[in-house]
Amino acid sequence: MEEKRYFVHPSSYVDDNVAIGEGTKIWHFCHIQSGASIGKDCLLGQNGYVGSNVKIGNGVRIQNNVSVYEGVEIEDNVFCGPSCVFTNVVAPRAHFPVHGVYARTLVKEGATLGANCSVVCGHTIGRSAMIAAGAVVSGDVKDYALMSGVPARQIGWVCECGKRLDESLTCSCGRVYSQEGENLKKCR
Repeated sequence: MEEKRYFVHPSSYVDDNVAIGEGTKIWHFCHIQSGASIGKDCLLGQNGYVGSNVKIGNGVRIQNNVSVYEGVEIEDNVFCGPSCVFTNVVAPRAHFPVHGVYARTLVKEGATLGANCSVVCGHTIGRSAMIAAGAVVSGDVKDYALMSGVPARQIGWVCECGKRLDESLTCSCGRVYSQEGENLKKCR
């Protein structure tokens, strides 16, 4: 029998036909459904849920009480704060189930979703964007955008390192950005 190169707490359930990368840790009371793929060096905190056919990249941190439903894709190095919420049906009704037809949500590389934020399905959260705690994302989010409020609105820009950028668009970490129209681009 081959030794597993990842950790799953004994209180968690991993269905058949699941791919889990080396170095990943799945903690207490989690459930990973069939067809899910979780990359290398990820962390899934207590009470986590990963739905069927969900794809999670490498280095992703999913904190306690987060459910990642079918239709959601999370790229590398994303941080999902405690109790952040994903949805996967635009107009859910108990009497009219969608029978596996889910809206796609994409969270791009390096994005941060703050504690208790909600992501309404069918949208893309840009690369290295930061969503404030408690915000409700109801539209697409640009790369490097800092979003806050209900509904979430852009209140600034953030560097890849997570620091808020000032008007010069130069971070204390040395990265420099330029604004092109309504978008931000990393120069160095």
